[in-house]
Amino acid sequence: MSEFRPKDHSARDLLRELFPDTYRELFGEGQPQAPLTLGLYPVADGRLALVHGDQLAEFTPLDPKGKNALHCDLCHYTRSRSEAALYRVVVGARRTRYVTLCLDTEPCQKRAGPRGLSQLSGRIFPLEPMYLD
Repeated sequence: MSEFRPKDHSARDLLRELFPDTYRELFGEGQPQAPLTLGLYPVADGRLALVHGDQLAEFTPLDPKGKNALHCDLCHYTRSRSEAALYRVVVGARRTRYVTLCLDTEPCQKRAGPRGLSQLSGRIFPLEPMYLD
């Protein structure tokens, strides 16, 4: 099995992507525009995080039910229940999306490529605010 190796990001990169307004205040607009981060990363408890620039969505796995194979929404391969899972993503106050993804995310992302990740991101983002200001 291949190990998941996170990319090395500087504090400045993280600040630019997660807090763009603060980044602009500290460093201005004149910085060269690097491509936005786009990826699916495993986090605690089997959850996944989809990152696209300064946007972040959390995918929560659902308990497996049934015995039928699942079709991955990212790489479009059909997988057994032991290789894929169904995830819930809250995209708004009363809106939830359900996505099927391979459990081994690194090879899945390689099969899908940047275009597949971009299409998945387009289905999830932009997230709606969960509360009133």
